[in-house]
Formats: sequence, C-alpha cells, structure tokens
Amino acid sequence: MARAKEETLAAAAGGVLDKNTRAALHGSRFLAVAPEVGRLLYLLARSRRPALAVEFGASMGISAIHVAAALRDNGQGRLITTEMNAAKVPRAARHLEQAGLSEWVELRQGDAFETLRGVERIELLLLDGWKPLYLPLLKQLEPALASGCLVIADDTVSLAAELADYLAYVRDSRNGYLSCAIPLDDGLELSIR
Repeated sequence: MARAKEETLAAAAGGVLDKNTRAALHGSRFLAVAPEVGRLLYLLARSRRPALAVEFGASMGISAIHVAAALRDNGQGRLITTEMNAAKVPRAARHLEQAGLSEWVELRQGDAFETLRGVERIELLLLDGWKPLYLPLLKQLEPALASGCLVIADDTVSLAAELADYLAYVRDSRNGYLSCAIPLDDGLELSIR
C-alpha cells in the first residue's frame, strides 16, 4: 500500500519525489529485512565475530536483532546502529528490549554522518538506510574499517539505479574491495575490504 501511495505521488510530481517527501512517506513504514536476509546477517556476524558492527538505517530494529543475536551467541562484540527518523528509534529500542538484546546494541538517533563520526575499527558494516548515501557514508567510514571488514549493502537489485555508483565503486578492485552480488530478496552486495 505504501509503494502504491509513493507511485501515485510520484506520478503527480512528474515522476520524481524529492528526498524529503520520500522520507516522510517511509517515516512510519515498518521496513525490515526478509527472514532469509536476517539469517544471512546472523551467519555472517557469527562467522566474522566482530568486536564492532555498525548499521546504517535501523528502521524498526529487525536487522539489528539478527546481528545482535549473533553477537550475544558469540559472547562478544557490540552493534552501533543509527536511525535518522526520531519516531522509529523508540520502536526499534522496544523491539531490541523485547528480544532481550538491548545490552548488545547502542542505538543512535540522527544523521549517520554525525552519529558515526569517530567510530573506529568497524569489522562488519550493514548499509540499509537512504540509498543515495551508501557511497558517501562508506567513503567517510573507510578509515575506520578494520582489515577484512565485511560490508553488506541491502536492496541492491530492487533499487539498483539508486545504488549504481555504490555498486560500481565496491566492484572496482582498485578501490580495495572484493565484492559479490547475493541474490536474496531485494538483493545484497557483500564486499570485503
């Protein structure tokens, strides 16, 4: 229903919605990874055993639950997750609390370019926020990426046009990444630096 509303508004606006209108439309939507993507996130976090995982785009906290569960089961690590939409943060916090995973997660509200400033030694990075920001945020965080950092980008097939620059960047080995498309749900790109 939200997708239909967005398409109707886009048609009325000449086919293009500005980022503020799109953000407002998605503000209350329950945006969550598919169950199979959640399982993959859990498996990747279990096998990588990150001391620090970072997520861009917490939404309602579902992907954070998968990563935090892996941290708990590893007996180590913490997750810093960010969410721009202030209305979503309490819901994400409540979901993490209900899952018994709050102690593994630091939920930061605000612009990720600010809330993630100063973070160091990221061993797992999940990008699932505003798609045009994937590449600029990745570039800002690159000095903080630990050797062998896993970078997971969501929605790479369903929103491929919005992520074209990001995908070209991580798929170009001159930028220091080895990257692979994962055909689950809306598409993932798994990269290692």
